[in-house]
Amino acid sequence: MSDAAASTEGEGRVRVVGTAHVSAESVREVEEVIEADRPDVVAVELDEGRYRQMQGETPDDIEPGDLLRGNTVFQFLAYWMLSYVQSRLGEKFDIQPGADMLAAVETAEDLGIGVALVDRDIQTTIQRFWARMGVLEKFRLVGGLAFGLTDARGLGLALGVFVGVVLGPLLGLFGPSLGLSTPILARVTGGVLLAIAVGFVVHTLADAVDALGPDDRLFAAAGVGVAAGLIGGVGLGLADGVVASLGTFVARIVGSLTLGLAGGVTVGLVVGFLADRAGYGATADEEFDEFDVAELTDADVVSVMMEEFRTFSPAGARALIDERDAYIAHELVRLRDAGHHVVAVVGAGHREGIEGYLDAPETLPPWESLVGTDSGGGVPWLKAAGVLVSLGFVAFFVLLAMAGVRDGFLLRLFAAWFVVNGVFAAGLARLAGARWDSTLVGGLVAWMTSVNPLLAPGWFTGYVELRHTAVNVSDIGTLNELLSDEETPIRTLIGQMFDVPLFRLIMVVAMTNIGSMIASLLFAVYVLPLFATEIGGVEGVSRLMLEGARNSAELLWRTVA
Repeated sequence: MSDAAASTEGEGRVRVVGTAHVSAESVREVEEVIEADRPDVVAVELDEGRYRQMQGETPDDIEPGDLLRGNTVFQFLAYWMLSYVQSRLGEKFDIQPGADMLAAVETAEDLGIGVALVDRDIQTTIQRFWARMGVLEKFRLVGGLAFGLTDARGLGLALGVFVGVVLGPLLGLFGPSLGLSTPILARVTGGVLLAIAVGFVVHTLADAVDALGPDDRLFAAAGVGVAAGLIGGVGLGLADGVVASLGTFVARIVGSLTLGLAGGVTVGLVVGFLADRAGYGATADEEFDEFDVAELTDADVVSVMMEEFRTFSPAGARALIDERDAYIAHELVRLRDAGHHVVAVVGAGHREGIEGYLDAPETLPPWESLVGTDSGGGVPWLKAAGVLVSLGFVAFFVLLAMAGVRDGFLLRLFAAWFVVNGVFAAGLARLAGARWDSTLVGGLVAWMTSVNPLLAPGWFTGYVELRHTAVNVSDIGTLNELLSDEETPIRTLIGQMFDVPLFRLIMVVAMTNIGSMIASLLFAVYVLPLFATEIGGVEGVSRLMLEGARNSAELLWRTVA
């Protein structure tokens, strides 16, 4: 599958070979073309980092400062998911992904031919790809890839937990109007306490006598614990005395959160089961058996796939396909203008675009438009929302102060905000394996970053982590190898994944941010109403804020006048 592109300038010429990255047929074609043509230069669709990784070297690490300048972790997460899908295809067809590029490099080196790396830096491409996509496109991409990584039931469970975390505080806020009285929430809290205690005992006993495997012990402890909690705690009220000693405030928090999580997980599992029955998320080998890798280099099939991707994400396609076509074509035109005979080995999806530019180089976009980071353009709604939230938070304290609310009250309110955010953000960061200094930093800045969506506390935790632990693209390959071993028990697999720096960094950043989000919800629903009762409840807070606004306006008028 190769075509010769006509030379339009100088004495050089370029032949473009379109390949599939997981095809043994493409490997053979690349070797045959290079040996037959004996070009001056073999150009490959690789950048410096991927070339070094292919040669067994370690790519550049993530710089801590890069993490604070953007969504670096999310970009790596997207790259990892894309890489994993390619890795699965490679396993299915028993060939290393990128074997076509490796064959081109090795054949060129064996024949003493120079190698040119003509692709854009992968981190630049992923950054621009991520920045160009809209919010809905990102959700669709992550959802689609997640369906390719796990089955629908697992995805439904994960989404159910997320929904439950949001639903729980809402039940705590509006529960009384729905009939969720304090005695009911107290019974639920008793069930939770009993389930945890019984589950811990069962797991400890099973571990002591080595009766079950690691995963079976976990499932047995969870099953027996839930049964004990439902029957003994919720049904018979065996833990009522313990719950009473903790107070109604704790019962309200634990009870509503438990009901929210139970509802979210139940709905998530039902939806996941139905989606699984409908065929969504099927990663079974049968699907790959129906896949003909030879079609990946067929021009018509490739065109259809490219058009489908453009329909899915027009902006992402420009960064992932069109810009790289132009970037690679720029490099090939330079080589051709220098008088070199070039064989260019690129993915089949890039061949048509590159050849079009080689035939009409005057249509190439400016080089400067293809390099550097991209802000994505458009209206910065997220930044605007972040500014409004921050202004609202500051205005809340200022207006209460202008209304004459005591300094002591405001200081206690701020201290509660600081502690709740810090404890949850630091606690979940530590649970994800963060170092103690990273944990401390995440906890200290959580109060500030939780009122501004543009300053996630996880970035600061990740910044400190990166100062001690090197993270780079090669970690993605390690994660793919771990995930490919389907015989490894879940607990062992998770432990091995946390040993990979990139995965631990992603989890530390994500868990710190999740902790801050949960803390903000809990503070607004459970803690703030407690403070509001001291100044007349919701009605009193509203009255004071209006009074504060009136006093501020009068002060401003007197100052100006």
